Amino acid sequence: MPMQAQDIEDLIRESFPSAKINITDLAGDGNHYAAEVEDESFRGKNRVQQQRAVYAALKGKMDGSQGELHALALTTKIPI
Repeated sequence: MPMQAQDIEDLIRESFPSAKINITDLAGDGNHYAAEVEDESFRGKNRVQQQRAVYAALKGKMDGSQGELHALALTTKIPI
C-alpha cells in the first residue's frame, strides 16, 4: 500500500522534531515523493551523512522491493 505524504513527514519528524519538512507527491501516485528537510542537526555533517540520517528516520519503509515507499528525492538543508 502506498504511503501518504503525512506518513512520511511523521516518520521524519520523530527523528527531527524541530525540522522544516516539505513533502511533495511528484507523480500523484503515492509512490514517488520529494522531501526537503531543513534542520540544525545537519550542521557539521556532509550531504551523505545528512541524507543517511533522514533515510534512517524512515525505518525501513524504502527497503527493497517490499518497501512501502518506492522513490524519494531528498534535499537536506542547514538553516541560515
